[in-house]
Amino acid sequence: MAENLKIMVLNGPNLNMLGIREPGVYGNRTYTDLENYIEGYCKKKGIEVTVLQSNCEGELIDFIHHALGNYDGIVINPGAYTHYSYAIHDALSSVNIPAIEVHISNIHKREEFRHKSVTVPACVGQIAGLGFRGYLLAIDYLLEEATSRAENQA
Repeated sequence: MAENLKIMVLNGPNLNMLGIREPGVYGNRTYTDLENYIEGYCKKKGIEVTVLQSNCEGELIDFIHHALGNYDGIVINPGAYTHYSYAIHDALSSVNIPAIEVHISNIHKREEFRHKSVTVPACVGQIAGLGFRGYLLAIDYLLEEATSRAENQA
């Protein structure tokens, strides 16, 4: 296992409304439930995690910039910014930290405008449609990659 792995989990606009916003799409669990789910999982795995949410594009970019030199990986659900924020794409590209894009719903089965992600090209990959579990799968990927890098350096 990679020692002292630090992951930043970023959530974009309207994710703070989980449990209220479109429960038929996102379910009944709240944003606090999501935070607790991620934090509990990381604690069991010995991963240091910071979970952040903002409805403001600039603040998300500031979080990404802060990750440079402080975090080993980023899990990001950019929310609606997925579809048009070249600024978030550029921030992810500029820090050169492995990032996984996550979406609770399957964006490819929803409205046409949600099918395209302008942020995912700056990420290692994308997980969509697996609910909260997608975050844990992204964390597992980052952990496995960090462990593999550490073993190759030994």
